[in-house]
Amino acid sequence: MNRSAINYLVKWKNRKDRKPLVIKGARQVGKTWLMKEFGRKHFKNFHYFDFEREKNKWIPVFESDIDPQTILRNLSLIANREIDIENDLLIFDEVQNIPKALTALKYFYDELPQLAICAAGSLLGIILSEESYPVGKVEYFNLRPLNFKEFLMNYGNKLLYEAFTESLKSQTIPEPIHLKLMETLREYLITGGMPEIVSYFIKNKENNPGLFNIIRKKQTDLITSFQADFSKHAGKNNSLHISTVYQNISIQLAENVDDSTKRFRFKDVIKGKKGYSGLSGPIEWLVNAELILKVHICNRAELPLKAFCKDNIFKLYYNDIGLLGAIIALPPSAIILDNYGMNKGYFMENFAAMELLNSIDSQLYSWTERNSEIEFLITRDNYIIPVEVKSGTRTKAKSLQQYIIKYDPEKAFILSGKNFSSVNKTKVHIPLYYAGALLDMTVNTEK
Repeated sequence: MNRSAINYLVKWKNRKDRKPLVIKGARQVGKTWLMKEFGRKHFKNFHYFDFEREKNKWIPVFESDIDPQTILRNLSLIANREIDIENDLLIFDEVQNIPKALTALKYFYDELPQLAICAAGSLLGIILSEESYPVGKVEYFNLRPLNFKEFLMNYGNKLLYEAFTESLKSQTIPEPIHLKLMETLREYLITGGMPEIVSYFIKNKENNPGLFNIIRKKQTDLITSFQADFSKHAGKNNSLHISTVYQNISIQLAENVDDSTKRFRFKDVIKGKKGYSGLSGPIEWLVNAELILKVHICNRAELPLKAFCKDNIFKLYYNDIGLLGAIIALPPSAIILDNYGMNKGYFMENFAAMELLNSIDSQLYSWTERNSEIEFLITRDNYIIPVEVKSGTRTKAKSLQQYIIKYDPEKAFILSGKNFSSVNKTKVHIPLYYAGALLDMTVNTEK
């Protein structure tokens, strides 16, 4: 499987000021596969240590001495293989299970900077660690599910992927190719981007009429495994609250008909819990586990956007569009036929949120002011770019027009089922499948 993240890892490897790299992300997004693939392709050897399945085997290595040379010697002795600090990759998987291994990264950076180390783990486990944290001594990379571009990379249609990338540069695309990309996007909306699901789809997509039903079953099983993790890491009572919030997000999303998704409401989600203070624990648990996405709503579109947000006013989405479809039991056939009515608006908005967060290095925001609202605001340099999301080809955007009148943005994007087109110098229609590439679009910052 091809992942864009490999390109980032190669750049990391070649940097002179390289720090140990911590790859974080939700379960099942492919962290282990990514590190091993990187080791296979770009190093003489790689050495993989699993701190979850073999926790008891490796704990003594870090308990006895935190000196890097001693740790390497003991790892080599137990694993019965020599580690070349100049040419090999060291992989610590599920590093949160041995907190002192996380602390040791600091000393590896200080004393053995020539050794390439990748660690992977749950951000939640890292945050909860009681050990000394290597602040400033590690670098982070956030791995998310495959985005639509990566889906195309693995789809098996080289010509379609080339057309996708070439049309992004020219911002023109022939209508037949546009329709084919929209058709492929609908397949992605069913599978989502969890690597196991995408891989299964790619291998079995030819002449398999029951394929999407099998995929829905796999997604349902994956959701069940997440819920088992709630209990494992949060305790029985807390896990019930976390599970309730996780399910309730889909209920609230489904209540948005032909309009932007509204702020998450706290009332009646959990009996006896009122307001943000009562639900902040389960919500932040899910955010830190990267199973949901939080988008703050600002009441002014001025920099810094964070200054115009309140902690308790935000939208919540799922980290994967395929899992959202499974949670709400949306029939795959409805998506393929592009006939899922009231579900379509918030479904496409969730898709856009995923794609945007996969491509930007900053927080994603939404905007509401008086009776106007814009689904997303992204920033580039010192500019704010409003992004309206429309589920079909009917793209009247009154709120966007009000935004343009008030804030006079350099560019304003409308994501929809329509092909590329420009209404005027400011307002540009972009096909939905390019949601993750908005910052690659040419933005004229000259008035």
